[in-house]
Amino acid sequence: MDQRRVRTKTNSKQLQKVKRNISASTENRLASFGFLLPIMAVFIALFALPLGKSLYYSFTDYQALSPEVNFAGLDNYRAILNDSSMLTGLGFTLLFTVLVTLFTTVLAIPLAVALNARFMGQKLVRSLFFFLGVPSQVVLGLVWQYIFSPLDSGALNVIIRKLGGSAIPWLSDPTYARYCIIFVAIWAGVGWHATLYLAYLQSIPADLYEQARVDGATGIQQFFHITLPQLTPAITVSTFLLVTSGLKIYDLPYAMTKGGPGVSTNTVTQQIILEGVANSNYSLGSALAVVFTIASALIVLTQVWVVNKVTRRFA
Repeated sequence: MDQRRVRTKTNSKQLQKVKRNISASTENRLASFGFLLPIMAVFIALFALPLGKSLYYSFTDYQALSPEVNFAGLDNYRAILNDSSMLTGLGFTLLFTVLVTLFTTVLAIPLAVALNARFMGQKLVRSLFFFLGVPSQVVLGLVWQYIFSPLDSGALNVIIRKLGGSAIPWLSDPTYARYCIIFVAIWAGVGWHATLYLAYLQSIPADLYEQARVDGATGIQQFFHITLPQLTPAITVSTFLLVTSGLKIYDLPYAMTKGGPGVSTNTVTQQIILEGVANSNYSLGSALAVVFTIASALIVLTQVWVVNKVTRRFA
């Protein structure tokens, strides 16, 4: 009888302990949910509702000049596929994102390694490279618009003519204009992203390099077997920032060319603003926004998948 009473008391205590743990866990979850409520409210108000409304309008013929809203099916999406200016804007946006991300990363990592070395005026040089990314894209666009002006009075063309050459149509030729914009974006972003890599470089233990030198590893071998794998988290952050900023680029191309010549340097965001705001064609602008959101989501998800693969490879 005594053993049964002891077992009963023990089971009762264990049951009470389990109940207290469940109660505490529930309270913690409710507290966590309370902290998430403001974030969820902002997400719903600023992202979910506008996206849902854009999705709805993309299947209608809604325009600001007409109060009637009629179901249009996939007409707006067909119009996007048949509109060469919209496809050009999408193509240039993707080209800009890929090239800027690739060349900025390839140039920023060696620059960060060079800035990490000890030399006279190190802090000044670091500040100068970082400063390139500080001015706004509009200011940079206006300055470089003057430098790349296709006129004989353009800063670069003046130098070329003094050297005996002829003026080059930098911003009046579609191909030149695209690559001029991409060059300016790379020029402005390399220093900022090199500073990001520099912060990660300074956290790499010096013992790894000392051991590598003892083992006879060259500088190039140290870079590929120590520096680059240790910079994987920084590469993840940097490329994510470059891809997201590249996909939504608007101000730099608009400041330099306003989408010209023709529509060769139009971007998706500029096209959305043009159709949805300037032309008051909300349905077509909404459809383009939905297509752009889906394309951006696929690109970002692909990037996350690739980064996870690379991270596991070097983990």
